[in-house]
Amino acid sequence: MPDENDVNKPSRREFLRLGAALAAGATACGEPETPILTMTTNELTELPAVDAVRAMRDGDLEAEDYAAALLKRCDAGKHLNAFITLEPDRVLEAARAADRLRTSRATTGPLHGLPIPVKDSVNTKDLPTTGGTPALRDFRPKEDAPLVRTLLEAGAILLGKTNLHELSWGWTSNNLAFGAVLNPYDPTRIPGGSSGGTAAAVAARMAPLGVAEDTEGSIRVPAALCGIYGFRPTTGRYPSSGVVPITPLFDQVGPHARTVADLVLFDSVVTSEGASLAPTSLEGIRLGIDRAYDFDTLDPEVERLTDEALKKLEDAGAVLVEAEVPNLTELIEKITDPVQIHDVVGMVSSYLEEFGAGISVEQLLAAASADVKANLELYAVPGAKLGVSEETYRAARDTHLPALEATFRTYFDENHLAARVFPTTLVPALPIGQDTDVEILGKTVSFAEAMSRNIAPGSTAGLPGLVLPAGLTRGGLPVAVEIDGPAQRDRELLALGLAVEQALGPVPAPTL
Repeated sequence: MPDENDVNKPSRREFLRLGAALAAGATACGEPETPILTMTTNELTELPAVDAVRAMRDGDLEAEDYAAALLKRCDAGKHLNAFITLEPDRVLEAARAADRLRTSRATTGPLHGLPIPVKDSVNTKDLPTTGGTPALRDFRPKEDAPLVRTLLEAGAILLGKTNLHELSWGWTSNNLAFGAVLNPYDPTRIPGGSSGGTAAAVAARMAPLGVAEDTEGSIRVPAALCGIYGFRPTTGRYPSSGVVPITPLFDQVGPHARTVADLVLFDSVVTSEGASLAPTSLEGIRLGIDRAYDFDTLDPEVERLTDEALKKLEDAGAVLVEAEVPNLTELIEKITDPVQIHDVVGMVSSYLEEFGAGISVEQLLAAASADVKANLELYAVPGAKLGVSEETYRAARDTHLPALEATFRTYFDENHLAARVFPTTLVPALPIGQDTDVEILGKTVSFAEAMSRNIAPGSTAGLPGLVLPAGLTRGGLPVAVEIDGPAQRDRELLALGLAVEQALGPVPAPTL
């Protein structure tokens, strides 16, 4: 293992400068040479995935040493409760196998030796898949989810299964069954949900790249509140089978990372579209701004940092186009919640049967934590008091959803927009337990609105969405902006994201 006290190692400032240069080179050139460096454990955990993989494939870094560094960081941050299952010996053995593969001169994959945490709603055969709910505590699917299988075939190592909001049904990750996930920037606050464990792990430098999942913000909200990058691709771009579901109309697996280049790497592995992607020039790029919908009732610090981010984009040459999305509030109200409320119980029942969980959905709900159980019983179980009728559901699916998709196509085309840009959430991370109402500028806003109002349109319409850190509040909490692009334009959005990342600059890492 590297010696923490070696005076010949680069300083943190030198390392970060080098890391940024390497990441930029990876983006522009695809395969730049990485100098052979001897790094401390802390420096290894700062490496972007693209650089760590390159060093391991080139033999400049042992996969076992890298895995050990990440596991040491996991141990230092265990109070964050980011993982439900973490087996260090299994990780180290997989890393040693990766080293043996490289020394045998066999072909190594594009994720060679990279430990990746996976949200514990995504099936893995070697570790339990709990969905964050008590009844599935010991459930071991017979096969990996297709996305996990693709990552492992590309050389990745399963680091562990990350904690989440129970059954992915919420935005706090305050899990009553497995304990609350804590925000690395302030452990008294939520990390967002439902993929809070993956976001906390990536933000806390336990891994550079992780698997999350998003139905209505579950990738993007935690990315925003934890100061990292999150990518929800066009719905259907990545396989989302083998995942504890909510609705097939919105569910989508996707990555968390600390650089856009690492999101590009993930996308290239899953889609086979190639890892080389150059940043789009921001000069003349048109970005849509819907002030009436996205900028109404913002926390003052969110508003300040969003305005500063928009100014940086303008200074880099972007053109901000003030243009409202027609009928957006009405369409979202008719689609987003009704579809999820209607589908969730039936979809979970089908999942349990398909993957041989050995329990019924009734048994699962009977054992669920009180908060999630009460919410599902009120809205989603058959005969629920506030349930959704078949007529309302069919109208949402067959009439209003196509109308929303058409509205966005027209919005992007008629305004000649590469993307729309907005603050991801209305507030920074809130204190754990404050999940009913929020006061913003003297106005009472529901917690759900504060977390989901701005992100709901993109996931409902199936658009690709990319969350990027915009800065830290005066109290040290992350704030993010999101760019949503036209459906099926994922690579263009990622290329734009590379440029936006450069314009906005990095945010300081949390201190554990």
